[in-house]
Amino acid sequence: MTLIRPRTAAIPTRMLDEAQPGLSVMDAIVVLVGVVIGIGIFGFPPLVAQHAGSEAMYIALWCAGGLVMLVGALCYAELGSAYPGAGGEYLYLTRAWGPRVGLMFAWARCTVIQTGAIAVVAYIYGDYAQRLMPLGTYGPAAHAAISVAALTALNIVGTRYSKRLQWVFTVLTLGALAAVLVASLTASGDTAAAAATPTPLVGSPAGLMGMGMVFVLLTYGGWNEAAYLSGELRNPGRNMSRVLLIGTAIVTGAYVLTNLALLEIFGLQGLRDTPALGADVMQLAAGPYAAALLSLTICATALSTINGTIITGARVYYALGRDVPRLHALAGWSARKETPVAALLAQGAITLVLVALGAFSQNSVQTLVAYTAPVFWIFMLLVAASVWRLRQLDPERPRPFRVPLYPLPPLLLGLTCAGLVYSSAVYAGAGALIGLAVLAAGIPMLRLLKPAGMSG
Repeated sequence: MTLIRPRTAAIPTRMLDEAQPGLSVMDAIVVLVGVVIGIGIFGFPPLVAQHAGSEAMYIALWCAGGLVMLVGALCYAELGSAYPGAGGEYLYLTRAWGPRVGLMFAWARCTVIQTGAIAVVAYIYGDYAQRLMPLGTYGPAAHAAISVAALTALNIVGTRYSKRLQWVFTVLTLGALAAVLVASLTASGDTAAAAATPTPLVGSPAGLMGMGMVFVLLTYGGWNEAAYLSGELRNPGRNMSRVLLIGTAIVTGAYVLTNLALLEIFGLQGLRDTPALGADVMQLAAGPYAAALLSLTICATALSTINGTIITGARVYYALGRDVPRLHALAGWSARKETPVAALLAQGAITLVLVALGAFSQNSVQTLVAYTAPVFWIFMLLVAASVWRLRQLDPERPRPFRVPLYPLPPLLLGLTCAGLVYSSAVYAGAGALIGLAVLAAGIPMLRLLKPAGMSG
């Protein structure tokens, strides 16, 4: 997943067929790095620290995340170069495992994955907004709900307005990350806090590490964009591996260096207890006014992710309504506003329910991740297996980029996904069961809601 920024915007096949490869290696690296580095680095390090028993384990988790990013991107790059049509994972799963699996994936995105991702980022926004404008005990939840409702309303008014706002948010995102990196180098932390012995963790070491990896990989979210880069890259058979290796090295290096600096400032226990990470770093480096300014900038960064995910997520509902006759109401499109109004309303309502669910938990972000993670990794496991499956079903298909050392990368990705399904489900408990129950609720619908062209 990227749980923080799922990419599902439909691209007309005609447009893809007419597109000419125009990305250089450097262009593709910039795109990949820009997609991966986002709001997660401001919100997830404390949650990773809460599942790491030592500083060495904490850094090892971030290094392992870089390896998973590389292996996953290699698999997605082969799928994307062989099947560059609209739909991403929906297309791969439908081709590999049949339309029923594709339909279940669409159901999961609409009810669990996409809406859960929006709600998670909304709570990261809420933690920072609460510092600027306290709204009481449930302030973060209130800010999260307001952000979802306001940005959904903006998208209903018209896509052109949300796109303009997205440009502003993107510029502020880059500025916020640069500020945190500089402040991390200049801040002097509390020496006593940094040297404090971390509190021993309770629970299975394997389960703790698995859940820590879930949060790490949320921060690395976006590497599946390699599937879309492959169709636009010049000479993808030769250049795709270079893009992935260099891009992964840059992202992993940036994350590891940033987290080493955070450990130096806060120590592992201090990092566990720091919910608004960027603001606290800036407070130490430049005082309260700079902390407030950075909190405002990070709020804009989170709003950027929420807005982008709302835009792409609504298109999933629209596609589902287009393909499933009994959900035809979701396929309503306003030509004047250039937006799927019914889909946006449905997505906003489900997301607000999840925000309300998070409001009554001790750790809202962790609860929502527990709800989404097992379902997300189940389908990621199927995508990994699709590399093997489609080579068997469609061996003559041109593959401009082929996974090196096949079948090792898809096997490693599949085993990683299986481990994350297990560890996140066991550790998260009831939260995971809710997400899995919502997924299971879609199974009876397969007989009632046959997509167009489905047989049997």
